[in-house]
Amino acid sequence: MRRFLVFLLLLTVILYFIESNDYIGLGDYKPILEITNVDEKYTLTWSSIPYPAYYEVEILNQAPEKDEDFSVTKPLHRIVKYRTFENSLIINQNFPQSAHLRVSAHGLFHHPLGSYSDFIPIKETNSTNEIMQNKPRSLINYPAHAPSSTTPMLVWTVLPGAVYYEIELLSSQPENPNDIFTSNYQVFISREVFTNGYSINLSTYPSNHLYWRVRALDYGGNPIGVFSDATEIYIDRTLPQNLKPLPNTGYKAANMPMPLYPVYSWIPIAGATTYEVEIASAPPENPNGIQPSRHRIRQYIVSAGSDFYDEIPLLTPGTYYWRVRGLDKSGVAVGVYSDAESFVVNQEIGKYAGTFGDSITHGGGAISYSPADVEYSFQTYLSFPTINLGKSGDTSSSMLNRFDADVLPYHPTFLIIMGGTNSLRGGVPASQVIKELSAVRDKCLVHGIRPIFLTLPPINPEAIMQVFNEETVPDWQKEFAAVNQFIRQQHYYVDLEPYFSDSNNTLPLRYAADGLHFDIEGKKLMAQIINANWATVTQ
Repeated sequence: MRRFLVFLLLLTVILYFIESNDYIGLGDYKPILEITNVDEKYTLTWSSIPYPAYYEVEILNQAPEKDEDFSVTKPLHRIVKYRTFENSLIINQNFPQSAHLRVSAHGLFHHPLGSYSDFIPIKETNSTNEIMQNKPRSLINYPAHAPSSTTPMLVWTVLPGAVYYEIELLSSQPENPNDIFTSNYQVFISREVFTNGYSINLSTYPSNHLYWRVRALDYGGNPIGVFSDATEIYIDRTLPQNLKPLPNTGYKAANMPMPLYPVYSWIPIAGATTYEVEIASAPPENPNGIQPSRHRIRQYIVSAGSDFYDEIPLLTPGTYYWRVRGLDKSGVAVGVYSDAESFVVNQEIGKYAGTFGDSITHGGGAISYSPADVEYSFQTYLSFPTINLGKSGDTSSSMLNRFDADVLPYHPTFLIIMGGTNSLRGGVPASQVIKELSAVRDKCLVHGIRPIFLTLPPINPEAIMQVFNEETVPDWQKEFAAVNQFIRQQHYYVDLEPYFSDSNNTLPLRYAADGLHFDIEGKKLMAQIINANWATVTQ
């Protein structure tokens, strides 16, 4: 035993000497990091060090400042850290484009051995070039052999971050493809486009052949990319008008359950001023008709727009169907009902985890996007299944009031809770919000649910005022800080706030164009912080 201890001590001394001696050459080691990205699957490889060591790969929230010493990573910059003994790693996560990666080697005593690799921005690993990322693509074509009626439905890919779109109809191919400027051949233009589709009546247009293209705009009306490629439209005036809205929810494609409070989204049709949304308990017996289904269980009249937030939760298990039709000013049907879209209510889905809160939990962002646009839901990027129990407009008080009815039927093992933002910015004191969040926590514990709180990210009152024309109480930062102090005293919590605070302790607009609701980048960052801490708060 004594010989073994002497050997172990001697080995430790030798290793310490090797790692701390600059003449050995380990201090000259700097990993050369290479990354490939295919569909958000990152393959990292780097040069190895000629010494027994492990490697740390860090994903950082932001790039370092030029004068900032990043020899030791500040925790608030680190989203997640991976360790491996190999000089390669595969990461299958959807990180925000603002994230940066680096790698370092570590021995028994020195952290790191040598120096860190250079930072590589996630956005530089994208397989497509920037101009293609910022260029919509047509999803519906009307060639000569398959023409449209006089009311074509034009649909294109969503451009992340677009608040609205500008669509242009042309008499000829544009003279300026891949550009941000309008064409000299323009015959029609509209910026009243708040979703990725547009229905237009061309019955008075003199020609049976034209072109269309579209570009994305930010809140200020500035282009955030180039026009799409010009796409031909051939018109056959003998074809009947096929006026029916196009369902535009993303839950099924993303394999996500409908939120407890459903949101229905569609692409509007020309001539409609209001819409009727119908929810049925079975497939409608009269598809593409104008009469209500005998299976109807709910019906809503919605002012002109492209989505509807249902204020009544759907809790009864089963398969449901929704569809929508347009109405004119007199309430007369414009065209026919859309195709019916099904969704399933299954309380088993929520047995593992639920997300409970206001609109940040419910989803949506970039001003124009609803929870039906799943790219703007942080649940999309979580590494575990959840049921979305969020409700837009919630306060801490309304969360407490609906807890029994909305959470207990699912009885999740874990409940991710973020609430109080609407209360605090409206002037409710932190003490009241803390009281209500405490009551939510206590209800969880009584029913065997583990409450996992998220600290409240800051807001941006100037942006909120500009977009929503809503005042924010002057002392909001003090009140937010008090609630976050309470949350950090809880047994289980994930600290989001430091990642979303700028130098003024407000929310940067790169995360939320309206100063409140996270856009895609914010939702990705939010989810990855939760993912990185999930094992800690659930063990």
